[in-house]
Amino acid sequence: MSDGLELYQDAIKRLANAAYGASQLASADGEAKLNNPLCGDRVVMQVALSNGHITAIAHQTKGCLLCKAAASLLGARGAGLDAAAIDAATDALEALLHGQAAAPADWPELAMFRPAHAYPSRHKCALLPFHALQAAMRSRIGDTR
Repeated sequence: MSDGLELYQDAIKRLANAAYGASQLASADGEAKLNNPLCGDRVVMQVALSNGHITAIAHQTKGCLLCKAAASLLGARGAGLDAAAIDAATDALEALLHGQAAAPADWPELAMFRPAHAYPSRHKCALLPFHALQAAMRSRIGDTR
């Protein structure tokens, strides 16, 4: 990998293997289960919340390296965030995958997903954990979006 455009670069592999947050919460305030039937990715995302902010996050992820890396990133970065911050991160990843923007300064790790831009069929793999976290937050806070 000399140009940094390899889809499964070392940063993705390391993050996926780290599996930050890969567990279950004893007591979750919100939970969502999402699947990608095209490739078989499955994510169960759980959150514990206080005043609308994540105090704990856990996930069970079965899928490709992109899906596992995205879930691990959320496991590492999710605590302390609220629904608006999760929505902003999801929007930033979507824009990056569609080639519309670079990774934002507050989420520089999203840049590792940039090579997936060239593979539209893989966009949902990276986004699935983010969408699951959004759904888990909404299941708690009653947002019907």
